[in-house]
Amino acid sequence: MATKTNQPTAKKQTAAKSDFSFGRINYLLMICGIGLILLGFILMSGGKSDDPNVFNPEVFSFRRITLAPIVVLSGFILNIYAILKKSKD
Repeated sequence: MATKTNQPTAKKQTAAKSDFSFGRINYLLMICGIGLILLGFILMSGGKSDDPNVFNPEVFSFRRITLAPIVVLSGFILNIYAILKKSKD
């Protein structure tokens, strides 16, 4: 006579093991992406003139016009990759 055992299957064990939607690497990539976005906005800041009647050409520097948007865009791309990456956990 066969008896039933109350051992959970392997599928139930792995499902109970991970309660989070993302794995550790996904969260680390998202944090790095947010850091890149913040760094880009910090690079964009500044360049104002002390006198409102005087134009300051520093507004159009390489850092504010080219570098900062590239850094912000790479942060957004990294966050999208972190969301779409399948976790191995």
